[in-house]
Amino acid sequence: MGKLFGTDGVRGIANEELTCELAFKIGKCSAYVLTGETKHKPKILIGKDTRISGDMLEAALTAGLCSVGAQVVSLGVIPTPAVAYLTRKYNADAGIVISASHNSAEYNGIKIFNANGYKLNDDIEEKIENLILEDDSEIKMPTGDDVGTVTKCETAVADYVKFAEKTIDCDLSGMKIALDCANGASCETATRVVVELGAEPYAIANHPNGTNINLNCGSTHTEKFSEYVKNINVDIGLSFDGDADRLLVIDELGNLIDGDKIMLICAEYLKENGLLNKDTLVTTVMTNLGLILAAKEKGINIVQTKVGDRYVLEEMLKSGYSLGGEQSGHIIFLDHNTTGDGLVSALQLMSIVKKTGKKLSELANVFQTLPQATVNAKVNNAKKNDYVKDAMIMSEIKNLEEEFKETGRVLIRPSGTEPFVRVMIEGPTQAIVEQKANYLAKLIEARLG
Repeated sequence: MGKLFGTDGVRGIANEELTCELAFKIGKCSAYVLTGETKHKPKILIGKDTRISGDMLEAALTAGLCSVGAQVVSLGVIPTPAVAYLTRKYNADAGIVISASHNSAEYNGIKIFNANGYKLNDDIEEKIENLILEDDSEIKMPTGDDVGTVTKCETAVADYVKFAEKTIDCDLSGMKIALDCANGASCETATRVVVELGAEPYAIANHPNGTNINLNCGSTHTEKFSEYVKNINVDIGLSFDGDADRLLVIDELGNLIDGDKIMLICAEYLKENGLLNKDTLVTTVMTNLGLILAAKEKGINIVQTKVGDRYVLEEMLKSGYSLGGEQSGHIIFLDHNTTGDGLVSALQLMSIVKKTGKKLSELANVFQTLPQATVNAKVNNAKKNDYVKDAMIMSEIKNLEEEFKETGRVLIRPSGTEPFVRVMIEGPTQAIVEQKANYLAKLIEARLG
């Protein structure tokens, strides 16, 4: 990836790394690159999550877009996948989301969808980045009637909710559903869908104040929510992240069900009903080995990609697959949306619970998870790719790979958006993999911190 764009757009601490000046340039240069071939005044949507810095960055981004003549349509607070869908529905030239997803409130980010609702490919991002960092003098600045304008869309949430509801062919009457909205973008949409489909909602973390997004809640902090679900007698608990493009689930007993299990439950059901394209599920290399083994037994092919839902999507589009995603809960149902969509994923899973009449804990026995530990080694962001150059780190990685080659695996990867090197080890027991993963993470921190 480049200097600005990571695996999921531009991200950093708002007003320090992601400044208004940078947001202005992103708006100006992205509108120029994305609409260079159009002969009309480009229409570009902007949505955001609930972070306090969202208004500030939206104003700067909007100014940049208008400075090159774009018509900006402000969608307000809305999930990331809603922007992808509405970009297509409203025939926009691009859709932009201001969000840092699962990160804490001081962070923010800017990610861009093209006119078809897909995240930008590396080549387009590189063109935008080069203009921002090097020379944007080729961009003509309009005057008079050609300067851009801003309008607000009052129907965005309703239009997205209506779309999501139509992705299933049943209602949810009789179900009790807990929701952890992460004090983020799903606060209105998720509860509204649950109510309109006839279920009884029990929502928490649904009072955003600008600074509490993902704060001890949401899909990266499920411990308290698990206890909550276990104690209130509901059928399922849905845990979203800040921008609602990922989903983790809690069963009626309080057990966490990660993206791997959600995907295989859905893949098996779709295959049985002839709806899984090429009987294939696309996952990343982080997927638990237990899923891979169980999928083979069920006649489901597994195709693996690099970590990042953009790489999952690329493989799905290239080869014609309909379902893919990540253990973290980014799940793409390509028959419905062009990106990971927490609400759509939740609806697909809940419809399976409703139609089969099975408890979620029973469905979650779809495979036995191999003990796995993932530890984040916090390092200097500029050095997170340097572990491969460090002889001591590489020697220890080689030793661990040898140790686990018959009973598990070792995977090391730098984060695309944060100053971490992620250490993942699968093996025979939880205690062993946690001990080894922590040891290696501390070594990496000591060498690259």
